[in-house]
Amino acid sequence: MSELQEEQSRQIAFGWAATDSSGILHPFHFTRRANGENDITIKILYCGICHSDLHLIKNNFGISSYPIVPRHEIAGVVTHVGSKVQKFKLGDKAEWEGVAPLLGAGITVFSPMKFYGLDKPVMHVGVVGLGGLGHLAVKFAKALGMKVTVISTSPGKKNEAIQHLEADSFIVSYDMKQMQAAMGTMDGIFDTVSPQHPLMPLLNLLKFNGKLIMLSGPSLEKQTELSIMPLIFGGIKEIQEMLNFAAKQYVAADVEVISMDHVNKAMDRLAKGDVRYRFVVDIANTIRPQNSIS
Repeated sequence: MSELQEEQSRQIAFGWAATDSSGILHPFHFTRRANGENDITIKILYCGICHSDLHLIKNNFGISSYPIVPRHEIAGVVTHVGSKVQKFKLGDKAEWEGVAPLLGAGITVFSPMKFYGLDKPVMHVGVVGLGGLGHLAVKFAKALGMKVTVISTSPGKKNEAIQHLEADSFIVSYDMKQMQAAMGTMDGIFDTVSPQHPLMPLLNLLKFNGKLIMLSGPSLEKQTELSIMPLIFGGIKEIQEMLNFAAKQYVAADVEVISMDHVNKAMDRLAKGDVRYRFVVDIANTIRPQNSIS
């Protein structure tokens, strides 16, 4: 294969895309731009699925441009390196399936922990909700040595929170006795719940100058006066710090690994909150280009 043919082959890509607001994903061939001297190419082995993917393929934000291939929580192997790239080399990889969701859910919880100083071993933090974001908030907080209380409307999650995720305590949010007993005890609370819910009971749990961190965007059925979307993203420097810490402390997401042909069912389950705790698509072993371009 000539250099030109090799470069052209690198620009042909295959994925699954939504072509309208139904959000249904279909096999899709497309052409990407050529690698620049500061670029790397990654062979994607795993791809996480999160609510932002669901909202984008259904155009819930009103900004989607079709066709759209949802993807931002990816892990894989470096297959091409630009001439000026210094930090990566061929063969560098991140292929534990539990790592992919760290690029979305992981940084969403890790960034405010560091930014707001809620990362000290002497601190007591609460985590509202025990889903994709919540379970990673518990994992990072425990890895940082903090005392963690999970706050949930589901009593059935108590064993999961304490036995599996090693939270220190569990509060049922509608149990007024439990809530009152915890008043004024927490340095910070990470609220990961999307549906509208009362915030005053959570504020009462905080110490003086405690911080309530809203991490999840509002549900589509309920609107808030303040858009929090600009507040929940981290930068590249923070993401690298988070990944380094996660590798050192062995923090990874709990995931359900699925095949590519299960992705539309996974999106439906995600919309219903039926996942423990994040879906990750096994790209390398289950995606097969259809009608391959020669």
